[in-house]
Order: sequence, then C-alpha cells, then structure tokens
Amino acid sequence: MTQRDSIRPIITTPVRFSYWFMAGLFILIGALHLATPLLASLFAYLALAHLNFKRGGKWLPVAIFLLLLAAVAYVLGFVINQSIRSLPEIADKAIPGVIQWAKQYQIELPFTDYDSLKDAAMEAIKSQVDYLNRFARIARGATTQLVFLVVGCIVAISLFFHPRFEPGHNSDAAPGNLYSLSCAQIEQRFRTLYQSFATVMGAQVIIAAINAVLTGIFVLVVHLPYAPVVIGMTFLCGLLPVIGNIISNTIVVGIGFTVSPRMAITALIFLVVIHKLEYLLNSKIVGWRIHNPLWLTLLALVVGERLLGVPGIILAPVVLNYLRLEATQIRPTGEQTVG
Repeated sequence: MTQRDSIRPIITTPVRFSYWFMAGLFILIGALHLATPLLASLFAYLALAHLNFKRGGKWLPVAIFLLLLAAVAYVLGFVINQSIRSLPEIADKAIPGVIQWAKQYQIELPFTDYDSLKDAAMEAIKSQVDYLNRFARIARGATTQLVFLVVGCIVAISLFFHPRFEPGHNSDAAPGNLYSLSCAQIEQRFRTLYQSFATVMGAQVIIAAINAVLTGIFVLVVHLPYAPVVIGMTFLCGLLPVIGNIISNTIVVGIGFTVSPRMAITALIFLVVIHKLEYLLNSKIVGWRIHNPLWLTLLALVVGERLLGVPGIILAPVVLNYLRLEATQIRPTGEQTVG
C-alpha cells in the first residue's frame, strides 16, 4: 500500500452520511432551481477569501466586498442595457454586409436563396435578443432571483465569520458522537466543493478578464464601434465554459461586418490568435489539476443547461471536477494496492 492510499478516507457511517447529504443537496438544487444562491455564495466567499488581508479583522474585507458588489452590479446593469439596445441595430447592419460579401465571392450557403438566409439570421438574432431580454429582466429586479442573490451573499458572509458547520460544543454530548462526526465530514465535503469552484471558476474569471482586456485594446486600436458591448459581452461570455467564446466571437465578427468585410476578417484573425493564447493560459493558470475529457465536460454543460439554464452551465464543470476530486480520494473496500 502506498503512502497516498494510506491517507485516503475509510467509508465510515459519518463519511457515508456526508456523501448522501451532498447527493441530496445537488438533487434539491436541480429540482428547486437553486443554482443562483449557490453560485452567489461561492462567488462571494471566493471574493471574501481573496480580500482577507489578515489585518484589521474580518469586517474590513466585508466592507470592501460590499462596495465592490455595488460597483459590479452597476457595471453589469449598464453592459446588459447597452447590449439589449445595440444587438438589434448590429444585426440590421451586419446581416446585409454578410449577404453582400457572400454574393461577391459566390459563396454557396445552405439556404435556397439569400433572402431566406437573412430571414433565418434575423430569427436567430431575435431569439438571442429575447433570451438577453429575459436575462435582463432577472438582473434588473426579478424578486425571486434578487432575493436568492442577497441570501447567497449573506450565507457567504456568515460562513466567512463562522466557517464551522457545528457552531458550538455541547458539553452533554458523548465524545465522538454521530452528529459531531457527521458535521465534520460535511464540512470536508464543502471544503472540497469550494476547492473545485476556486480552481475552475477562479481561473475562468482570470482568463475572461485577460480576454476582455486584450479585446478592449483591439477595439480601441481599430476603432471598432459598440466598444462597451464588445468588452462587456466578451467578459460575461468568457465566464461560460466552451460556448462563451463562440457567442462573444459571433458578436465581435458581426460588429466587424458593420464596418467592412475586411474589418470582420481582421477581427476573426485576432480572435483566433487570442484563443490560441488562452490555451496556454489555461495550462498555466489551471495547470493539470482538472483532468476531465472534453466530451464529458460538454455533456455536463448540456445537462446543466437543461436543468438550470445559464447558472447550470457555470456550475457544470465545477460539480464535475468536485465529483472527480471526491472519487479520487476513496479506495474501494477490499481493494488491494501494490506499492
């Protein structure tokens, strides 16, 4: 038996109970659509952990966090509002340019004629705008989602001050009782879940921010219109694994067509170079800690979207990595390891 195997947990009753607890929690989140408060709690706790400077107590990080939260909410509302106003205008300008460019170079398209292409493209843009409108209504103040966000932040702040699942010690309790041992194991499960979130989403936020900064520099250099929409949507879409880049690239190239086909091709070349750089960033920032194959990640994204929408897409790789972390720490009963 190797040293690593010797420290893997034995499946005792408290350990088994903690796994059933987490399984029940994930089922409830999916059934009751509670991904928003979970994401809010994880994001808020991640921010508080990075703002904890170890000096001046814990109230200072909380105060800074609340100020940053207000600033982020304002910027997010501005970006979404600008996007909703600009995307129909971008579509009206870009689609005729695409059609004219295709005619000029005699490119065959999978449609009966160019008018049908325009109609289909307009319908696709309209569906995306409708989706953004629904998202904007949530962000602007849908009561339930707003309450979920507030509750998630309160939970994160409470955990920041008091991270223990069992707050006090009961002097009448028997030592090593089932409740205390189960609480300790549940704490360990949540620490692993937070570790997975910090690994996956922490890196995703950094990469999205770098992508948005580089795209912003490109927009300013070439004087691409709708700069707030391009930069804001690049960052927001960058938080969505895999499909986020496809959405943001479509928007940037479409805006390029509002200027000229040459601008659209220049934007496409820039995006290809940026995404090649992102592969390097992923390996450097995330490292080799996430070993899930692409097909499994895509499957998780599909399931997450079907169950919970956009929050499900964000949570899917986190939960997938969490399951891998937990499974790699357990050695099946009776298995003999040579080493």
